[in-house]
Amino acid sequence: MTAYKDLMAFQRETEALSGVAGMLGWDQETMMPDGAADQRAEEHGAMANMLHARRIDPRIGDWLATADAPDDVAAANLRQIKRSYERTMKVPATLATELAKTTSLAHRTWAKSRAEEDVASFLPILQKVVDLRREEAAAVAGDTDPYDALLDDYEPGATGAELGAMFDALRPRLVSLRAAILDQPAPVVLTGTFDEAGQLALSEKLAAAFGYDLTHGRIDKALHPFSSGSGLDVRITTRTEERDPFNCFYSTIHEVGHACYEQGIDRKHLLTPLGAGVSMGVHESQSRIYENQLGRSEAFTSWLYGQMRDVFSDFGVADERAFYGCVNHVSDGFIRTEADEVQYNLHVLLRFDLERALIAGDLAVGDLEAAWNDRFLADFGYAVDKPSNGVLQDVHWSEGLFGYFPTYTLGNVYAGCLNAAMRKAVPTVDADLAQGDTSAATAWLRENVQQFGGLYQPTDLITRATGAAPTEAPLLDYLEEKFRGIYNL
Repeated sequence: MTAYKDLMAFQRETEALSGVAGMLGWDQETMMPDGAADQRAEEHGAMANMLHARRIDPRIGDWLATADAPDDVAAANLRQIKRSYERTMKVPATLATELAKTTSLAHRTWAKSRAEEDVASFLPILQKVVDLRREEAAAVAGDTDPYDALLDDYEPGATGAELGAMFDALRPRLVSLRAAILDQPAPVVLTGTFDEAGQLALSEKLAAAFGYDLTHGRIDKALHPFSSGSGLDVRITTRTEERDPFNCFYSTIHEVGHACYEQGIDRKHLLTPLGAGVSMGVHESQSRIYENQLGRSEAFTSWLYGQMRDVFSDFGVADERAFYGCVNHVSDGFIRTEADEVQYNLHVLLRFDLERALIAGDLAVGDLEAAWNDRFLADFGYAVDKPSNGVLQDVHWSEGLFGYFPTYTLGNVYAGCLNAAMRKAVPTVDADLAQGDTSAATAWLRENVQQFGGLYQPTDLITRATGAAPTEAPLLDYLEEKFRGIYNL
């Protein structure tokens, strides 16, 4: 056991330093002054270099060779450490450092380019990010698909081919359902303005309603909402739009889903490889089931309607049923994060195909905007009007997160499976949600998913929780039942 104890003591320090690096990223998005960007890039690079050195420390190989695993937790810790060690050994330290520095600078460039609707100013540094990630993918992949090597960073064990087949199965029913809905009269939509103070106050109430522990977290504003941290320090951000309070409310609930996953992990895994979510697909399953199957349900929106009337008085929606349709309004739109449940995954599939082509070298960075616009027009039937509604809308590629986008749809698939199982196990869910009480639903998720952290592999975790291997069918069935009811199809 000495080797295992020594390895875990070393790993605990690595996890703590990784948390510090994460806080640098949180600060960059929320508090950092604009003029600090160059220095922050150096700081990110220094942290990346130090963490890379720790993750390939030769003692790790020695410890792994001799460590015993007396139980499932130890075996899982060793599996996770070995996976990280073997992967990191393939990536030169200079490349890891350069990636961290470049993506830190690219993020600031993206934000400026987006604000100025100037794609050309972003392309040079995006080219550098793509080149570096291709280099990393080639180093890790060996004889396998380079895109799979990047995808494995976010969804261990998944392949682009497998996800492509799943997404191909999703597309026809989604397109058919969308076409049927858009032929029907639209529900009422919100009009008027909603002050920021009221939105943020109700946003905090929603976070508490879904179980977010603010004694171990905080809510700030950011251009692109996100969740950061793990264990005892898990922070979220949201955003406000004066004409669209749902943007704030459902961004908050979405990020609370991520945060509650991290806060729900068994504390015995704190500062170990098991002390964070096992994959981005599973992470996204929590944010999406909180946001959609719970937060956009007819039961919960009936409670939210009363809360909005308390804050904003009469805001032009006659009753709870009309409000339910308003929250779940299906309409044309450019922005993925604002998309309704029916069309959301079509936005993700566009990005998945484009980034696979970028990494494979089949699509040049200079042609990305045109490729995006052509694909969007083909998929949605109308043209992108400006870059911030198109290729510049997402932060992910500026941060080098190639392989991340498909986990959003995979998370929706997992959420569909979990929702079906949860509702069988907890028949009072809707009665509880109508009172603004999410505790039974979130307790089931915490018991069956969240508490385990990285103990089980992603598909094994979903299978254990639901009793069946994950498929797209429960998600599609849920969407069709819900939206056929709303639109009287």
